[in-house]
Amino acid sequence: MHTLSVGDCLRFAWDTFKQRPWILIGALLLSMIIAGLPQVFAPYPTVGPDGQIIPAPVSTWGTIVSLVSLFVSIGVSLGLTTFSLRAHDNIQAVQITDLWNPGPFWRFLGAHILTVIAIALGFIALIVPGVILAMGLMFVPYLVIDRGSGPIEAMKESWRVTKGHKWQLFLLFLALIGLNILGAIALVVGLFVSVPVTMLAAAHAYRTLTS
Repeated sequence: MHTLSVGDCLRFAWDTFKQRPWILIGALLLSMIIAGLPQVFAPYPTVGPDGQIIPAPVSTWGTIVSLVSLFVSIGVSLGLTTFSLRAHDNIQAVQITDLWNPGPFWRFLGAHILTVIAIALGFIALIVPGVILAMGLMFVPYLVIDRGSGPIEAMKESWRVTKGHKWQLFLLFLALIGLNILGAIALVVGLFVSVPVTMLAAAHAYRTLTS
């Protein structure tokens, strides 16, 4: 049985980040810009004569922009997951172009929807089952990209490889949340360090449990 260590994940992530910080920061910044592009065309609230904010009316255009924004955000998540795996495996060879990986888009989208539904149902039932499901399905997107698994297959395999490790994964999750809170406190600029480190630490946890 593989042993998952929160300290090992964080150390590996930090050591890898230090080797090529600008490629990681650049990939994150480009992803943020792409994810925000659809919102440029979204209808915005207006301010009335009395100073009250008038919400943007519901319109066909607004619905289209929302759908495009959803698909773009899924594509960005797919790209960042792909990038983090390749950066983990060979930080010297990873390129910005590794963000582009449209092949598994529909499988990735399907897996995302099913995972969100499963976790949401777990939280509706009780908070603890929701947390357990979130930890057990943590590696679904990685399996879709790394092994070409379908949504159901990825969910089953993620649940299998995380068996006996959910507590360690939860501790890792808490550590990464804390790291990103510190990044946000550091004038937000710190997020350009904490987020790539988070991505690499999660990828390392995945590789550790599936190697």
